[in-house]
Amino acid sequence: MNFGVLVFPKVEELDFAGPWEMLTMWQAHAQGPEKCLIIAQSTTPVICAKGLSINPHVSFAECPPLDFLLVPGGQGTRQEVDNPELIAFIAAQARGCQAVLSVCTGSFLLHRAGLLSGRKATTHWGSLDRLRALGDVSVVEERFVRDGNIWSSAGVSAGIDLTLALIASVAGDEAAGKVQFAAEYYPSSQVYGGFDQDPKAAAYLKNGARGK
Repeated sequence: MNFGVLVFPKVEELDFAGPWEMLTMWQAHAQGPEKCLIIAQSTTPVICAKGLSINPHVSFAECPPLDFLLVPGGQGTRQEVDNPELIAFIAAQARGCQAVLSVCTGSFLLHRAGLLSGRKATTHWGSLDRLRALGDVSVVEERFVRDGNIWSSAGVSAGIDLTLALIASVAGDEAAGKVQFAAEYYPSSQVYGGFDQDPKAAAYLKNGARGK
């Protein structure tokens, strides 16, 4: 099983690093993917949104066929949505994938690749209206959303929940539980500052739900 995580300039760090942590713990503790790959247009270092520099494992040209592809978001999606090589890579790999996932504004890259038309999806709370404005996506304000083999999540940290849910779907609750336990990922219910009730917040926050 090959699991690919796409990166690009100004990608949001936790969008891919959170899922990466879950995926590699799946590898280590519950017989997860044989290969987890960080993929970029080239193998030169990628500078992320907050300044982190990372070294991709493979380029688009070198990437093997993937069983799963995760597409993160961040400010870089504003430029990459018009990058024909990146969009073509997503579309081509998606044809052979068991599932394609997006985190945050990675949903806009999936849409440009032709994967979200007529489907349910979500994104970062700050881009929900922009996703609605595309006109052919049914926007669901949940922590993560699955529509067939296309999964999407809300912003940044939501990618961790998304990845754990995928692991549970593919390998079962016990495997997901082993990963969750190894990562000690049991989020506190503490909410700071009352921003969960901000008018711009996604409905799942206002309702106290986590999304399914």
